[in-house]
Amino acid sequence: MENLSEISRRKFIRNMAAGSLVLLASKAIKVKEVFGKSDISTIPTIVAANSPNPGFATKACIKELGGMSKFVKKNDVVVIKPNIAFDRRPEQAATTNPDVIAALIQECLNAGAKTVKVFDRTCNDARRTYETSGISKVSRKLGADVHYVNEGKFHDVKIPGGVAFKSWPVYDEARECDVFINVPILKQHAVAKVTMGFKNLMGIAGGNRGIWHRNINNSIVDLNSVVKVHLTVLDAYRVLINHGPTGGRLEDVKLFNKIVIGTDRVAVDVYGAKLFSISASELPFIKQASEVGLGEANLENVSIKEINV
Repeated sequence: MENLSEISRRKFIRNMAAGSLVLLASKAIKVKEVFGKSDISTIPTIVAANSPNPGFATKACIKELGGMSKFVKKNDVVVIKPNIAFDRRPEQAATTNPDVIAALIQECLNAGAKTVKVFDRTCNDARRTYETSGISKVSRKLGADVHYVNEGKFHDVKIPGGVAFKSWPVYDEARECDVFINVPILKQHAVAKVTMGFKNLMGIAGGNRGIWHRNINNSIVDLNSVVKVHLTVLDAYRVLINHGPTGGRLEDVKLFNKIVIGTDRVAVDVYGAKLFSISASELPFIKQASEVGLGEANLENVSIKEINV
């Protein structure tokens, strides 16, 4: 028998997004017709670039998705949310690659963004993690607004139909921006098996996030249900394949040379899991997120373009 709160969450989100789902459904028919014949003549949902240059790969993916101007308009306030949780160097693959962040900032500013904000609620001391990761340096050099999170800017957000919780403090700037770009790094995780886009949003959640790990799947779906994500950029350039999420040993890092960008957050996480040889069925949050209308869990129904750059 299904949990009543789970049913209530499904019902709420589906009703709330009814108009959008009708539009998506009409687009999905066209996508299926086009990509069923392997015709890559229309804009895909996901682009995966294979390249030894993560910044160049990021820009190539954005181009294939129709260009950043498709998402960012003149004078928009954009939030780029990387993983800067730990005091780790880029080669240790515990934090998002700074070259990916630099490429995204450039693309957003070129598209006319008024402000590009870069931040994360870190696990280690933010002053160290921001610098050690290399993200602070490249972001400030390009003119982005890089700042440590202000605890006074976390405010309680109701989560209708929430299963793990009915409300949670969420960072104001993550919800008030015009465009939100989620930029996780793909890595092994001791509790969640693998961490990607859905889990990366924990960096905009306040409160005691430690208790989330008791019910990690419902927790991250609850949060994602109240945060709009315009693009998910999965950094799979260097991948921490063991001892995640903190890592530290270079022998636990494998070079995948891949950047994955998509407009469907569920599909991007499914794609990322496949890179780890993990199926969607092994990750309960994927099924839950798909059922409440947050995205498509079956990659056979998703238009995907692979490129080498």
